[in-house]
Amino acid sequence: MADLHATERLVPDDTGIARAAEVLLAGGLVSFPTETVYGLGGVATDDIAVARIFEAKGRPHFNPLIAHVPDLEAVSKIAELSERAHDLAQAFWPGPLTLVLPMRADAGLSPLVSAGLTTVAVRVPDHPLAQKLLRAVGRPVVAPSANPSGRISPTEAAHVLAGLGGRIEAVLDGGPCSVGVESTIVGFNPEPVLLRPGGLPAEAIEDALGAPLARRAEGAGINAPGQLASHYAPDARVRLDAEAARPGERMLGFGDADGEMNLSPSGDLVEAAANLFRMLHALDAAGDAPIAVAPVPDTGLGRAINDRLRRAAAPRD
Repeated sequence: MADLHATERLVPDDTGIARAAEVLLAGGLVSFPTETVYGLGGVATDDIAVARIFEAKGRPHFNPLIAHVPDLEAVSKIAELSERAHDLAQAFWPGPLTLVLPMRADAGLSPLVSAGLTTVAVRVPDHPLAQKLLRAVGRPVVAPSANPSGRISPTEAAHVLAGLGGRIEAVLDGGPCSVGVESTIVGFNPEPVLLRPGGLPAEAIEDALGAPLARRAEGAGINAPGQLASHYAPDARVRLDAEAARPGERMLGFGDADGEMNLSPSGDLVEAAANLFRMLHALDAAGDAPIAVAPVPDTGLGRAINDRLRRAAAPRD
């Protein structure tokens, strides 16, 4: 890895975007905002850049990455879309949906991107900075969440710098992310399968398909990002479904169950998703006392919130 003395913090204007594209095309790593979380970008066709993402994050090499591109035309150059996949792409791209698709033989992606699988995870992000940067680069950009592997995902540039400062070349600061949890991932087997709940509610996908999504089998092998049992974790231990804090705990509330911080006093799941990682970062930075989390309804975006919380609370190696 290059000797990085300091990570550049780039402003979100044409100059900052041009500098970010320059760094990426030179083989460097740049964190940039999407509507979900900040991604750690590297050019997907550059073996060394992709390898450096795994190194910077401490990410297991068996965990595949998501290739980000600006539009459906760019997707078709690296992956094959079935009729069902095309329907979902038309309905929800750009947006917080990732599709796991058969990879084209001539895709030209680093083998590390797919972790040796014959499929590739692809997304068209709905964030103006991400769109401008991807068009400036002109190549697919892999961008897992810009945090040390297994830790809380970043929704602000400050989170990225706290976790990866000095280990990557730059971060393009676009302010807070609006969705706040990673994309929903859907694969095809051959019917659509929910591989990871995320920022697009499964109900919306099922409405578009006119049929329920299949669910990933328990214990199935890793075939998409975000499936590790312990993930998105703060340093502090996490206890779920807490009605109130126990002595020595800090409480992360929801709705009427209040605490030091509250994901959404009004019980709004969209607000809760946007606040989740930011509040976990803040509570974790305040000390090592365990974090108790109030129950969150397991519907709509609540499924993604609860998925992240369960992984944050899972036993760690």
